Amino acid sequence: MTDFFINAFATLFVTIDPVGLAPMFLAVSAGMSTQDRRRVAIRATVTGALILLVFYVSGQTVLNILGISVSAFRVAGGILLFIIAIEMVFGKRQERKTETAEKAVESVESHHGTINEIAIFPLAIPLIAGPAAISAIILLSSQAPDTVAYAGLGGVILVILGLCLLAFLAAERIERMLGETAQLVITRLLGVLLAALSVQFVADGVLAFVGQ
Repeated sequence: MTDFFINAFATLFVTIDPVGLAPMFLAVSAGMSTQDRRRVAIRATVTGALILLVFYVSGQTVLNILGISVSAFRVAGGILLFIIAIEMVFGKRQERKTETAEKAVESVESHHGTINEIAIFPLAIPLIAGPAAISAIILLSSQAPDTVAYAGLGGVILVILGLCLLAFLAAERIERMLGETAQLVITRLLGVLLAALSVQFVADGVLAFVGQ
């Protein structure tokens, strides 16, 4: 069970990437007061939590309704996570996130958007609760060996989201402390780790298909 929790934490930490979200938060909250930034951070984290917890609770039900087997979703989800890992290793994911954040800022400014709009898009969706994070949660919940592990996964999700909130609140300090070079190195190392985890997901799915 310990291995399951370690695997779950590593997968979600790398997929959601709380540390990598810090510069994105600074980009979309540029010009805001400290109080407004805090409000955006809290609302974005809460919204992202609600979205991820919905899929944590109902993910298996959604698969059953659509007639998708867990094995098929493991293969598909593993491939999706592998693509994300490749982007991280080659530095493309950060560029895509930055582009998303910049477009969001332009959209909000042109439409005189509110704090709520920025908190929901792009912070909550897709930076926190993106397709990769949702896929990872459904995959992990389907792999929980028992009820205790499944409940513990919910705790892991909340811990990761708590780290997102801390990263938002300490965004300026994190960016100064790490610097651009350190961020690039960490992102690439995490990308390699995610690639290995995603390959394991695919392998488990394929083995399950063969065993049927």
